[in-house]
Amino acid sequence: MELDRMSALEIGERLGKREISAEEVVNYFWERTQKLEPELKSFLTTCPEEATGVARQVDELRRRGERLPPLAGIPVAVKDNLSTRGIHTTCGSRFLENYIPPYDAAVIQKLKENYLPVLGKTNMDEFGMGSSTENSAFYPTTNPWDFSKVPGGSSGGSAAAVAARQVPLALGTDTGGSVRQPAAFCGVFGLRPTYGRVSRYGLIAFASSLDQVGPITGTPEDGEALFDLIAGYDERDATSLDAPGDIAEPELDEQRVKEIKVGVIREQEGNGFAPEVVESVKEMASFWESYGAAVEEVSLPLTEYALAAYYLINAAEASSNLGRYDGIQYGYRTGYAADLQELVFKNREEGFGQEVKRRIVLGTYALSSGYYDDYCLKALKTRTLILRDMQRVLQTYDFLLGPTTPTPPFGLGEKIEDPLQMYLSDVCTITDPLVGNAAISVPGGFTPEGMPLGLQMSAAPFRESFLFKLARFWQQRKKYLTCASLQCGEKG
Repeated sequence: MELDRMSALEIGERLGKREISAEEVVNYFWERTQKLEPELKSFLTTCPEEATGVARQVDELRRRGERLPPLAGIPVAVKDNLSTRGIHTTCGSRFLENYIPPYDAAVIQKLKENYLPVLGKTNMDEFGMGSSTENSAFYPTTNPWDFSKVPGGSSGGSAAAVAARQVPLALGTDTGGSVRQPAAFCGVFGLRPTYGRVSRYGLIAFASSLDQVGPITGTPEDGEALFDLIAGYDERDATSLDAPGDIAEPELDEQRVKEIKVGVIREQEGNGFAPEVVESVKEMASFWESYGAAVEEVSLPLTEYALAAYYLINAAEASSNLGRYDGIQYGYRTGYAADLQELVFKNREEGFGQEVKRRIVLGTYALSSGYYDDYCLKALKTRTLILRDMQRVLQTYDFLLGPTTPTPPFGLGEKIEDPLQMYLSDVCTITDPLVGNAAISVPGGFTPEGMPLGLQMSAAPFRESFLFKLARFWQQRKKYLTCASLQCGEKG
């Protein structure tokens, strides 16, 4: 039985009928992970024993005749900045290389409550700072469609694991595109929920006003099931939304599509955008138009300033959040220091990677006396103007359409020495985090070389259900591959 060719919900149906055991499912994906991991390097930590224990529990409950949630027994991978009790949580950093949390993040608790075996913790750019997973302190992850390419970042390990079907489901985190950009590069589905829809309790913070946990899956149906599982109010997270949840959305059929208005973002083409990326957006626009939707070009002129505002805000918040890492109570500790000041300096100098240090310096400078008004305050005011612009546009259009990334996946080492070029990889994904919208990346075809392209649909807050319906309508008719092994063969 080729479980890697099935969706999570399809496997769940087999489990529910007891055609296969949860332990067999975990063993299947663990064996596949071991086979592919030497080339992919998707994981930083694996925990097959713990996953097998959960699977045996699921099998025992089913033997007793108990009804279980639809994803019970389905292996999941989680990004290594989500706290897992008793399991290493490194954030891809030497500073936390030996850190083992004493508690679970809220989303991990929900996985456990619904009996999803966690197969491992996935690789990431250090503290989420990067767009290629090359900033991991341990090793880069590769793209399962082509091992010479990056998988995107910072949730590159999660996206690669799903695309290679090391696991059917994964969780990533999205600060400026870190779920959607790797989902695009790896040809799978990735959702950034409305800010506050998913608890950040136990998520090791990078930029607190931007961070959000989201699902990465091979089908929109799996993504919606995983999102529904992790979403909800949590009093332990001060930014968690105590709100009703999804806006009621009718099922999306061909009649309903005729009532939809689509805005194609004018600014997301031209200089810096690869021709095949622009063409894929035009293809999706024509697709919706062919089913009767009203498709119009729309301008968001203030997005010209979004990249600068985003990187100032995220650097300032990173500087504040990472101030706790001094090596005194926990974390990396240098071998020798003459005094306390030298100890902290050396701990941070040796424990943090280059990109993390770059953002701490930038953020500290922007927050410093005499510069705050010129940089941080101006960025925050720009954020407010972008929010108003977006709200205005979304009063007219049901969703906005554009590319997830300006280029196809690039080569390992191609941009790592050029921070500005790396930052430009996020130019399409940063606006929604700035304003708190929901957004999804869906497969948008392939380049002539066979590399995936991603398309992004953004909607107003609380419209995750609508985005999943759009993604399902698109995928059911285009049938783009989301499993790298189907296209490239087994390369592990």
